[in-house]
Amino acid sequence: MPRIIVQKFGGTSVGDTSRIRRAAARAVAAQKAGMQVVMVVSARGKKTDELVRLAGEFDIDPPARELDMLLATGEQESVALMAMAIREAGAEAVSLTGGQIGISTDDTYGKARIRAIKTDRLKEHLDAGRIVVAAGFQGVSESGDITTLGRGGSDLTAAALAAVLGAERCEIYTDVPGVFTVDPRIEPSARKLDCIGYDEMLELASLGAGVMHSRSIEFAGKYGVPVVVRSSLTDEPGTLIARAGSVPSRPVTGLALVRDAARVTLAGLPDRPGVMAEIFRRMADRAIPLDMVVQDLSVAGIAEVSFTVPQEDLAGALAAAKVAVDELDGAEVTVGTDLAKISAVGAGMPDRPGVAAKMFRTLAGIDCNVVLVTTSEIKVSCLIARDRADEAIRAVHAAFALDREESAGAGRDGNEPLSPAEQRVRTVVEGLQGMEDIVVADVSLDTDQARLSVRPVPDRPGVLADLFEAVAGGPDDDPSTGATVDMIVQNVSHAGHAAISFTVPASEAELAAQLAGAPAATWGEGEVQTDPHVAKLSVSGVGLRSHTGVGLKLFAALAEAQVNVQLIGTSEMRVSVVVAANEGERAVEAVREAFGIA
Repeated sequence: MPRIIVQKFGGTSVGDTSRIRRAAARAVAAQKAGMQVVMVVSARGKKTDELVRLAGEFDIDPPARELDMLLATGEQESVALMAMAIREAGAEAVSLTGGQIGISTDDTYGKARIRAIKTDRLKEHLDAGRIVVAAGFQGVSESGDITTLGRGGSDLTAAALAAVLGAERCEIYTDVPGVFTVDPRIEPSARKLDCIGYDEMLELASLGAGVMHSRSIEFAGKYGVPVVVRSSLTDEPGTLIARAGSVPSRPVTGLALVRDAARVTLAGLPDRPGVMAEIFRRMADRAIPLDMVVQDLSVAGIAEVSFTVPQEDLAGALAAAKVAVDELDGAEVTVGTDLAKISAVGAGMPDRPGVAAKMFRTLAGIDCNVVLVTTSEIKVSCLIARDRADEAIRAVHAAFALDREESAGAGRDGNEPLSPAEQRVRTVVEGLQGMEDIVVADVSLDTDQARLSVRPVPDRPGVLADLFEAVAGGPDDDPSTGATVDMIVQNVSHAGHAAISFTVPASEAELAAQLAGAPAATWGEGEVQTDPHVAKLSVSGVGLRSHTGVGLKLFAALAEAQVNVQLIGTSEMRVSVVVAANEGERAVEAVREAFGIA
């Protein structure tokens, strides 16, 4: 069985002839070491931006089909030059476009998804001793048109080719030496990670870590492709992205920052089944990618939901939101701009309580207020003022000592047996018709949950820290004296007051209420409301955020089953809702049927 390696070189790595020659030398060296080599190459430097500007001189809104036809030429230039450089270095090479490779996509120009890849031609060239230089970022639709894959398209091409060829690994060459605990341009003490799990990297990539795009990580994790991110300028080993091995020795692996977040809030919504489905339907119609989705407990039959979108999608999100609320009497839309989202991500969070409390305390220590909060098993995200973002990231990085090396034994090599959850993903993947189709691996129901809501609370720095330190058993997070917090939701404040809801195991409801009552009493009007029996329904899988119809399908199923939603929290790989305990079984049956989960 031949050993295959896929090497991807980004635009800066092929920006001039000297860099093209350096990249060619890496490929030739890998071939001489006994590997069959496929190179995936991006357009040189700022070539794509140049082509977009050129198109704009003729049409401020160029036709999507013609723009794809134009942009694909950037990669074609690069692959031809790279093949020439490899021949100059003494090896045989052939350059291929996406269509010549056999990459078949849907017909969504500018954001096409890969449907399938034929490998016959690739394998013929490899078996003949040639290095294949493949154009990244592009494919051909079923109607025969050239399509482009959107942001991060060359990374996606590389991961996809590695998957279908059964490559030993996929190497991503960039202008940075690997994945860091945080962007080193913000925090100079950021530490390069030797290894990171797919789930952690997917969260970081979607949350603003710019080393790789989230779609390529989705693909690599879905098909189990080991990925190495390394510098094209040095011989440093880089960062391995693979299946998680042993439990990390620290709760937080890295931090991510999204600077251009905008908040949209729909207030005055009737608290009844079907409302969220209608809102998500309007967003899906415009393909608006929702990020943080937060719904707190309703008051007097009136609910409120907030979500964040990239600043560039705000106009479309507002238009969709206004169409939705026009059909709901009394509802209104408000907007927040100049916001940023900071997130802490780590596979070790579930085994170490108090991560959220520590993050909240750190932000309070720099007098940074939190606008929204949403959490998952391996992530805590906070929406804050954009002008505080860099300071906040640096403070949280220091609080979790991310500049220090991990202790031994925290490595990942991806060779351990598949967990049941991973096996379910692989089983679903085997039945996919399209390579980038969404994978909903599980719809689960946790009936051992209690919900606590604290309101009103002052909207000022330190309140979240006071509350969750108390619930966790104090600043030292003594698990013998505290409660285990699962889902945390904070929506926007009104008139200087906010509301906070969270879930804990049902057996710890009374303890959590007592612990939360102490800080609440110091806020004057603060009151803790407890529902000791609720159910949390979660949809888990790969592609949930990049496929905008997932939320719609979830909430439409709940509406059809006449199940009302109390809380909503989201992450890259999971959408969770809290419903009444007596509606849990009906809810999970409806959602499993909607997603085709046995």
